[in-house]
Amino acid sequence: MCICKSSYKSGKNGSVQLLFCGALFYLNYLCRLIMKKESKEQRDRLSPLAADLHRWYAENHRVLPWRGITDAYRIWISEIILQQTRVVQGFEYYNRFVARFPDVRSLAAADDDEVMKLWQGLGYYSRARNLLTAARQVVERFGGEFPTTYEGIRSLQGIGDYTAAAIASFAYGLPYAVVDGNVYRVLSRIYGIDVPIDTTEGKKLFASLADELLDRHDPGGYNQALMEFGALYCVPRSPRCGGCIFADRCMALATHRVETLPVKQGRTEVKPRYFNYFYVRHGGDTWVRRREGRDIWRNLYELPLIETAEEQSLELLQQSEAWEELFRGAGRVSVSSQVYGCKHVLSHRVIHARFYVVECEQAPEMRGYVRIEADRLGDYAVSRLTEGFLENLSVNYPSLF
Repeated sequence: MCICKSSYKSGKNGSVQLLFCGALFYLNYLCRLIMKKESKEQRDRLSPLAADLHRWYAENHRVLPWRGITDAYRIWISEIILQQTRVVQGFEYYNRFVARFPDVRSLAAADDDEVMKLWQGLGYYSRARNLLTAARQVVERFGGEFPTTYEGIRSLQGIGDYTAAAIASFAYGLPYAVVDGNVYRVLSRIYGIDVPIDTTEGKKLFASLADELLDRHDPGGYNQALMEFGALYCVPRSPRCGGCIFADRCMALATHRVETLPVKQGRTEVKPRYFNYFYVRHGGDTWVRRREGRDIWRNLYELPLIETAEEQSLELLQQSEAWEELFRGAGRVSVSSQVYGCKHVLSHRVIHARFYVVECEQAPEMRGYVRIEADRLGDYAVSRLTEGFLENLSVNYPSLF
């Protein structure tokens, strides 16, 4: 229910009117928070954003394969893929993934390497590992049927509050509000909230606000509409305020803070790392290993690697103990000059990478690495960084690939 119907007007009077309307809208929310004796029926009628959002969504939403369905498995796959991934990129990955693994049982039975290979290029590979674990949990704990309660969904590996709310509301119509980056942005601007969204206080505040505003008659449709509005109109930079359905009540617009909301307390420190990779060849074979432990790209394959604390020349690398360990037993070694180099940016790391081609007279011991036929290298799931090197190699040095 909107308590202020005045339209936005330009000029000084319009700005005052807009500020007044926005303040009333915010006060309306605060009043609702303290109405402790409010009945469920009354709460159901008080969803001030819902009507406008539903109308806007009906006219403006994108047609996507994971929308308009109630298959919890496919909704789950789409939500995991779209974490940290743009829709245009995730679209094809989603289609390939559900074509290969059409249900949770087929995914649970899949080979780990096949799943990682299918995920290759999407990044944030812990998502793929968690998908596999969760699918197997569904089979083991829920008899192969995707759980139908919020608590059951939330108990699965890799599923947090947002994803559980999305699946519960989209698939089952359960009244759980989603809070993702789009929702933080829309609500912080409409209500003029400058509490940092990456703090405990901020997360609790926005979760409470989102729940208060949820349309309990159609939670799934409302959640979809709110997120879509944030993705298409209320975007991080240069939002479309001129055509915004909430322009007459947006506190950020009234106070000229659209570009500064939402607020984040601080950014994760980004640290540099220096990777020196070697495409080692002998008799048509090469060597790879699977990355283990809790480091980046776990369960993906990589070429022989020497990581250094800073950038080092090839001459210095050849004098190191790590080089001696890698190429023990290799006989005469011929190293090309650097054939590929790039800076690969992750969320919390910047990888400065160099790739060299190495021809060995004899097969090196290569402890910890597996010897494979060089022409089968493409069968292994690798990081986007290594994939870029292999693509470059196939184009510029086809005889080596």
